[in-house]
Amino acid sequence: MRTSIQTHPGPATRLSAAHPSATIPRSISSRRSAVLRRNESTYMPVRNLFSTAARAAALAALLAAGSAHADDYTDVAQLLKSGKTQQALQKADTYLAKNSRDPQMRFLRGIALSNDGKTEDAITAFRQLTEDYPELPEPYNNLAVIYARQGDLDRARSALEAAVRNNPNYAVAHENLGDIYARLAYQSYAQSLAKGGRPAALNPKLKQLKDLLQPAASLATPAPAR
Repeated sequence: MRTSIQTHPGPATRLSAAHPSATIPRSISSRRSAVLRRNESTYMPVRNLFSTAARAAALAALLAAGSAHADDYTDVAQLLKSGKTQQALQKADTYLAKNSRDPQMRFLRGIALSNDGKTEDAITAFRQLTEDYPELPEPYNNLAVIYARQGDLDRARSALEAAVRNNPNYAVAHENLGDIYARLAYQSYAQSLAKGGRPAALNPKLKQLKDLLQPAASLATPAPAR
């Protein structure tokens, strides 16, 4: 899923959010979505999900239940890929009525809410996941995509820093975080220039950052589902 976000003043910021495509034990990749290069996809890795023995036992139970419901995950993911957001949301809600703690389906539901334009509900869904499963990096990444779309780059940065802290090998979040840092640098240089900073020093930096960030504007149209 590709979307672009425009924050003012300055060039567009584009982040990547997850789309339906992986499994709970694997990292997810996704189609692009706003200078954060990706929203996390539909399945989350669980290698760092639980730190204590009790949480590990709970995770084992969740994974056992999750494997039994793999078809439900696949069905919701496919509905999301096909753009059938309302059907995906209904199926996720039906599943969660009986399996309310399932992190994978809750994550899929958050994506469905985001795709359906229910931004505040999506934020709530991803935030609750970060509270219940703070070790998971993907919900933080998807929160950052939403925050960046809203122009709240500070919160996007904080969410992404949490994501890479949880999983230092999470390439998507690192890329997104780099984009956010670049956007924040652009804003700081622009503020300096507006307040009497040295044009000779600032204008070349602004041009370089604008050239770096602006191509996102040409990717504003969501890619069609395949």
